[in-house]
Amino acid sequence: MAPSPACRRRRPTPTSGLTPYRWNPAEGPLTEAALRAKFESRGYRVAKYVYEPGTVFPDHAHDVDKIDAVLSGRFRLVVRGHMKVLGPGEWIEIPRGTVHNATVLGDEPVVSLDAVKL
Repeated sequence: MAPSPACRRRRPTPTSGLTPYRWNPAEGPLTEAALRAKFESRGYRVAKYVYEPGTVFPDHAHDVDKIDAVLSGRFRLVVRGHMKVLGPGEWIEIPRGTVHNATVLGDEPVVSLDAVKL
């Protein structure tokens, strides 16, 4: 007997398949302005969002290349079935068309920079 579809579903695995990046303190202190300037210099349009504790973004995809960056709080992302928890000064590049989801972890809001490739 073949396993049911639920049995065949893969559970997210930590970090494998993702390329998280971290702010380099040699570039100066982590600030919204500094991280925004870094992304804008690479051709991204940047918006700041604040997500309250318990916020969940179900599976979705975008028609642009995207960066999810965290200034404060903790944000769990699942991209291509791989999980990473981002903290302050960390970000992940998500190529256009890539299905992903995200959840705010803990009791602190997430202050995020959302960057999209122009």
